[in-house]
Amino acid sequence: MVKIYRFSGLRPDRAQAAAIASVPYDVVTTDEAEEILKKNPSSFLRVVRTDALLRDIPADDEKIYETARENLQEMEDQGILRRDEEPSMYLYRVKQGGNLYLGLVACVDVDDYLSDAIKKHEHTRYDKERDRTRHIEATNANTGLIVILYPDEGEIFGYTESILPQGEPDAVVKTENGVVHELFKISDPVSLSYLEDAFSRVPATYIADGHHRARSAVTVAEERRKNGTYEPEDGRFMAILFAHKRVKIHGYSRLVADLGKYTPESFLDALKEQFEVRPYGEIDDTVFKIAPLRKVDGTHVVHMYLGGQWYELSAPVENPDDLTGSLDVSALQKQVLEGMLGITDPRGDPRLQYLGGARPLADLEAKVDSGEFALAFSMQPVDVETVMNIADAGMVMPPKSTWFEPKLLSGLVIHTMGEGKKN
Repeated sequence: MVKIYRFSGLRPDRAQAAAIASVPYDVVTTDEAEEILKKNPSSFLRVVRTDALLRDIPADDEKIYETARENLQEMEDQGILRRDEEPSMYLYRVKQGGNLYLGLVACVDVDDYLSDAIKKHEHTRYDKERDRTRHIEATNANTGLIVILYPDEGEIFGYTESILPQGEPDAVVKTENGVVHELFKISDPVSLSYLEDAFSRVPATYIADGHHRARSAVTVAEERRKNGTYEPEDGRFMAILFAHKRVKIHGYSRLVADLGKYTPESFLDALKEQFEVRPYGEIDDTVFKIAPLRKVDGTHVVHMYLGGQWYELSAPVENPDDLTGSLDVSALQKQVLEGMLGITDPRGDPRLQYLGGARPLADLEAKVDSGEFALAFSMQPVDVETVMNIADAGMVMPPKSTWFEPKLLSGLVIHTMGEGKKN
């Protein structure tokens, strides 16, 4: 059974929310974060991406994390962020194009994560896990939302819709691309008790986005249990819960730094020994993903950008009953990244980088055309039921297999933990 908790959120008032809210820490590069902060010094990136403010020191220097703590404390001291007096939950609504997403922000339980009542479908990357663990420990806070899915045929989602306040949201942010983010505080004890009871009957939930933040929050709690500084609030971390049928999944693109022993020509020849390789043709630079030329059950389909040309790679699925082995990302990892290029550790090899699947294909092309990377792969999405089935089976997908939408902003609500002092 699943436990959810109220908490006294630390958040901006409505007038300052738009200036403070930022993109999540992991969807922008350091250069991009630096440019945003130059234009808007109030951005919450000054807390979640302080490396962009301190470019003259290594990105893992302790000063990075000390500055994050200082900046967060300063925002609270100056009244830019204020703490809600009563423990609450929050409804977060996103209006994106023709889509409307509604999630519940609450705290979830570290022990549910450890007992697998909160299920995972991806391994974490070592570098990102270390970074977020140090960030949580330094700031003593969960500064970003972890997206968790709950199986629901409509009861819980219908109730959250019914308690959505009809007045002005507590925060409204409209991004440059027209996406509207709204936050509503829910403090009515009857509503909160109903939600707590409803989730207590949910057998398991599933992390959709934020595996690194979740694992890092658990690591901090475990360390505090060991060293005698643990307080009850340390055993909870902030998440946003969505009904499983009410999110969207994109693929997650791969970028490879070099071709190893291959030239572009010999690499294509070697690929043809394992895949049917077809030139794809022109791609509109506004496209977010490629619709396959042909996609049938039992066929892997991957799209590759190399030497200024898109290609479609296709091959039969060897074992359709293998939940993870039948994924396109698994075939790519086994046959190409590992088998041909020697990238055996997709979690930590610096030759392999990832780009969110909602970024336009032009971004992939630019990174290859500039010479920064040798080639790129655009992946097709998997469906949410496949993700949940893999998690239920206790299996994991290759790193960065899914890009879930909606993407939530950081800084609209923050969960703070215990004081971290010796008992």
